[in-house]
Amino acid sequence: MSDTAPVFLIDDDKDLLRATRQTLELAGFSVSAFSTATDALAALQPDFAGTVVSDIRMPGIDGLQLFDRIRRQDEDLPVILMTGHGDIPMAVKAIQDGAYDFITKPFATDRLVQSVRRAVEKRRLVLENRSLKTAAASARDDLPLIGQTPAMERLRNTLRQIADTDVDVLVTGETGSGKEVVASLLHQWSRRASGNFVALNCGALPETVIESELFGHEPGAFTGAQKKRIGRIEHASGGTLFLDEIESMPPSSQVQMLRVLEMREVTPLGTNEVRPVDLRVVAAAKVDLGDPGQRGDFREDLYYRLNVVTISIPPLRERRDDIPLLFGYFAERAANRFKRAVPDLSPTVNRHLRDYQWPGNVRELSHFAERFVLGVEQPKGTSDKSAAPEVTGLPLPERLERYEAGIIRQTLDANEGDVRRTIAELGIPRKTFYDKLQRHGIVRSDFAPSDERG
Repeated sequence: MSDTAPVFLIDDDKDLLRATRQTLELAGFSVSAFSTATDALAALQPDFAGTVVSDIRMPGIDGLQLFDRIRRQDEDLPVILMTGHGDIPMAVKAIQDGAYDFITKPFATDRLVQSVRRAVEKRRLVLENRSLKTAAASARDDLPLIGQTPAMERLRNTLRQIADTDVDVLVTGETGSGKEVVASLLHQWSRRASGNFVALNCGALPETVIESELFGHEPGAFTGAQKKRIGRIEHASGGTLFLDEIESMPPSSQVQMLRVLEMREVTPLGTNEVRPVDLRVVAAAKVDLGDPGQRGDFREDLYYRLNVVTISIPPLRERRDDIPLLFGYFAERAANRFKRAVPDLSPTVNRHLRDYQWPGNVRELSHFAERFVLGVEQPKGTSDKSAAPEVTGLPLPERLERYEAGIIRQTLDANEGDVRRTIAELGIPRKTFYDKLQRHGIVRSDFAPSDERG
């Protein structure tokens, strides 16, 4: 939660304005103070990143009129209203119309500070959701390599520089980082784009068939070879051959592959015929083939033959600023696929996106976004206090009790212990809510941010 977020404070009482401003600044907020609503409206910019705190009884434009104008400009901007008159009907009407909070003067400073903190957090989530939707729309221009960090900018620039050079390329990166995407881009951005893009995972084929897959065979070349087969290398002639997990290629095939790279020709199994091929080879590895300790039995001469140009894809954890952009795109894509609306980010999901290390990289993030849109995702690392209860084998009444408790815990966790938001989401009266907390032994403060728990 960002305590340095901006706060617009409006009050025509200069002494109270000064005192309230000091209170909020001591709490760490950046406060802009105004004695009239007109001045505040003139200074308020679109996508304002904070919250507005305003007195109600003011000359000219009063607090309710100010709130109405702000709501028409941006209905998601939280507005906290203050009054010294204790006008309960006014408070109820303001809350019903969408005011974030209503505070009666005189108030405890902690009451105001905590309300502003929660409003700021809500505003941050709103802006992040907007950013995700904007990112999802703009990301289409950068497909298929999405990212705005310097590392991704350099990667795209490098690919464009070498795409049309026909040089063989070695791509390194962790699982799920996008090695095949890079290979496909090299093909699409080259003059070979009209030819075939042929991908082969060297780690997915048994050693007994990989030579046939790569080089092809003639009828009768081995048991079961009943008809001629064009190998992947020959099929890629005129286009691009992508060899994924090349570190898994058997040693015998490595020798033949080295000859293909040097001579640009293949000899299918079962024949002495040598066939020329015109292709570019893009190989991908999950390990550092330049390190003898990681290279294993991979041929050093084949490594150096492939290592004309090496492209390294950074893992997702090293370009964390790209995660919202990627997540926004994947969520929008999943929503279109499943005919669902993209849900708003909860604090729990937002923390997961920010803090999780993403060992599966972009592929894992894509799957997470799909589950998020489907509403079946429980972020890894979520506290057990909000986890769904195990109810198998229990009588139906006890299952229902545990299920209800689980929903309450999840809703409290998503709203960081905020009672008002939790009650609104659950759609139950306040008294019923507290009765259920007592019955299930749920402590609301357990779900509040750490700075509120002390």
